[in-house]
Amino acid sequence: MNIPFSPPYIDQDIINEVNDSLNSGWITTGPKVKALEEEIKKLTKVPQALCVNSWTSGAILMLKWFGIGPGDEVIIPAYTYSATALSVLQCGAKPIMVDITDDFTIDVIKIKAAITSNTKVIMPVDIAGWPCDYAAINELVQNKDIVAVFKPNHKNQEKLGRILVISDAAHSIGAKVNEIETGLLTDITIFSLHAVKNVTTAEGGVICINLPNSFNNEEEYAYLRMMTLNGQTKDAFTKSKAGGWRYDIIDLGLKINMPDVCAAIGLAQIKKYDRNLLLERKRVFYQYSQAFSNYNWAITPPQDTETIQSSYHLYALRITDISESERDLIIDEIAKTGVAVNVHFIPMPMLTLFKNLGYKMEDYPNTYKNYACEISLPIYPQLTEEQVKYIVSSVVNSYQAVKLNVTNS
Repeated sequence: MNIPFSPPYIDQDIINEVNDSLNSGWITTGPKVKALEEEIKKLTKVPQALCVNSWTSGAILMLKWFGIGPGDEVIIPAYTYSATALSVLQCGAKPIMVDITDDFTIDVIKIKAAITSNTKVIMPVDIAGWPCDYAAINELVQNKDIVAVFKPNHKNQEKLGRILVISDAAHSIGAKVNEIETGLLTDITIFSLHAVKNVTTAEGGVICINLPNSFNNEEEYAYLRMMTLNGQTKDAFTKSKAGGWRYDIIDLGLKINMPDVCAAIGLAQIKKYDRNLLLERKRVFYQYSQAFSNYNWAITPPQDTETIQSSYHLYALRITDISESERDLIIDEIAKTGVAVNVHFIPMPMLTLFKNLGYKMEDYPNTYKNYACEISLPIYPQLTEEQVKYIVSSVVNSYQAVKLNVTNS
């Protein structure tokens, strides 16, 4: 049996929506993008949602909007995909990495210790669909002692008057905390709509704008939308109308808009997300958890509580009492059975770019501990009960084979 790690969910509704875009004669930013934004607003209850061509470009845009540049610091976890840090570096600022807790999310105590007068943004990361402790993070940035050391150097920093919280929610569309949707938990939330995500547009992202009353979210959406189009006052769809050719460039923008032909994929998916696709991911998640509960060497991922609901983006299985090299051998054994698995993530301090910038893995012991024993299993709506059983069997047999060899060597 061959089981891929994360194929996109494509059904006839998605094909029909894409064909509709192709047949319309308009394939770049237009009505499909706007419709997708409205569906995201409906799902998340956010005031405004802005589609872009990737999570990374969305993060760069929001950091620039907040005036982030040389001399500024942005606090992030060491355990995340590199785009979290790269977006900061692209703005000329410094990523301040801190360690994580055992649920894979950023350690709030470590955040507090890392705050300086140069800290302008905290960017927590929801790993595998599990939300961070945003209540504690929001309380921290509004603490009078923390606010007192905040030194604004941009108009939006002055208007906010404190550290901005941007949720890297690439994994967590559809997650909730105390029945509040991801998107409403922080000032800014950015979802990824990449090909392997719960909802995809092939490539893409969406910025959820939930700024406090000192800002007008609708006005910020209109400005940011122009900034995704090189700072141009009219999009191509509007310019294409008879007599609509005249435009202006109002600011130094980026070219990061989402095309309609991509939005069509996500539009068809999101219409059935919370009543179908998310529930199917949950089904697979709990089938795994039930199966692995029979093995004392298996650490299952955080499960839903009375207050937290995951989006079940990844099934991040951890294995007790193994080394990184043993984990890698287990993955090799699993691959022999035709099952594709992954690791989320290689900690950034282990990557060449960040090592060259002076980050050291030994500064983040909990990050390494969790990475070294983690294996991400396939989790998507198309998986059958039989396939999940096969994956579990593959993991169990591979673990036993590696441990037997280690014991006998």
